Amino acid sequence: MFFLKELPTRQMIDGYAGQYGANAETIATALDMMRRASLLVRRIDAYFAAQGFSQLRFLVLIVIDREPKRTSLRASEIADRLDVSRPVITRTLQNLLKDGLIAERGTDADKRAKRISLTPSGSDRLGALLPGYFRIIDSFIKPPQAPENQN
Repeated sequence: MFFLKELPTRQMIDGYAGQYGANAETIATALDMMRRASLLVRRIDAYFAAQGFSQLRFLVLIVIDREPKRTSLRASEIADRLDVSRPVITRTLQNLLKDGLIAERGTDADKRAKRISLTPSGSDRLGALLPGYFRIIDSFIKPPQAPENQN
């Protein structure tokens, strides 16, 4: 999260960049990008909170669903695809399992190696969340439209 509400002035950036041998334009662009990304993450978090969900739970469902030729993943594969610790993934999977949004089953070769898949309820929940998620991203990235001249 980027907590700076007002970005440094260009004069300040130029001064620091000159002092430390950095490119002022690159620094200004990066600061703006970090601020905008932080605002987007906050909007997405607020959306999921209003839906009684979390971004992490959503991302777990997406990671399972996005594999075109597979219907399940091992818990370790899910953890490898997300930038959170394994204990956090384990708790999140347990909660999703408890809520009936995912199912787990052992493999024939190793009953301890659980395969995680979406349940019909998990697919429905994901399907209900995706339109709002994409609307937020689309409206955030889309440049503002100039009002039409109504003469």
